[in-house]
Parts: sequence; C-alpha cells; structure tokens
Amino acid sequence: MKKITIYTKMLCPYCIGAKLLLKKKGQNFDEIDIGRKPDQRPIMITRAGGGSTVPQIFIGDKHVGGCDELYALERSGALDALLA
Repeated sequence: MKKITIYTKMLCPYCIGAKLLLKKKGQNFDEIDIGRKPDQRPIMITRAGGGSTVPQIFIGDKHVGGCDELYALERSGALDALLA
C-alpha cells in the first residue's frame, strides 16, 4: 500500500468525507490536523503547490487535491489504481 497523508482541521465536513472514503477503501492514512499543529500549515501549502484549504490529500508522492478530487477519482475508477 502507498503512504497516504491527509491534512485536516477538526469539524471540517470535507475532511470527514475524505477520511470516510479512504476508510471504506480499507486504507490507512497519516492525518495531520493543522488546527492542532499550525506549524504544519506552511508545509501543507508548499506540498500542495499553494493549496491552502483542507483537506489536502497525498497518495504516495502524488498530490490528489481535496475531497472533491478524491471522490472524482473514485467515480472515474482511477482511485483503486492510484492506491494499488
């Protein structure tokens, strides 16, 4: 399995949705809550190429984007291949 990192904030509905999909797919992930660890926010923004909203999702070295992009990958059938 590829390493998955998701940057989140508490009570973010999009973060919750993204984590639910990953759990449904049986995936483990490292969650970094930028509300609790504000020093990680600039790292997230740099890794995400300027993306400052949450969630920001990385599968392996690939920046997936946010919740909408993750679900779009699932709908297109591309998420399983990316996770493999």
